[in-house]
Order: sequence, then C-alpha cells, then structure tokens
Amino acid sequence: MKTWTVTLHPLAEPELMALPADMRARFLHIAEMLEDFGPQRVGLPHIRPLESKLWEMRMQGRDGIARAVYAAIQDRRLLVLHVFVKKTQTTPRSVIATALKRLEART
Repeated sequence: MKTWTVTLHPLAEPELMALPADMRARFLHIAEMLEDFGPQRVGLPHIRPLESKLWEMRMQGRDGIARAVYAAIQDRRLLVLHVFVKKTQTTPRSVIATALKRLEART
C-alpha cells in the first residue's frame, strides 16, 4: 500500500523525459521507494536534504549524474520541482532558485 504520492511539476516532466533511459528508470525506482516507505525511511544514497524544504533524488547512469529536486507538500504528496544533469560537485544556486520559484508559484 502506498502511503505517499510522487507527482511532477508540469515544467519538470519534460526535464525528466530528456534524461537517458537508465536515469529515468532510476528515478522511477526512487519514486516508488518514496511512495511505498515514505521520505523518512529512504535515505542515502537515494535521497538527501538540500536546503529549507528541498530534497534531492540522486540518479546515476552510464552518461553521468542527474538530480530531481522535490519538496513535501500537503496530503503526503512529494512534488518534483526540477530535474537536471549534474555537472559540478555542488548543486548550483540557480537550480535551487528554480525549484523554490516553482514551489512558490504552485501555492
């Protein structure tokens, strides 16, 4: 029985679809774990906190590393706000700003 629901922000969906198939499969696996067990019971290496209300799903594939930034919203829903290919050691400020802007625009 699923206790949480993972949904995609409309602008995050094409970002996810642009990833290679192996990274999309990894995203689906992590999303299913979050839905089945809840975010409190899934940890590294799958997810980690970023800042304020933001968390990231960590995907790795043959072509590199990608991240999906999400936040918990009302009614046990996790909203994926931004999906991107990671090219630097740290998450760029612009990625966090984009995710926060999408979260604020939603409310």
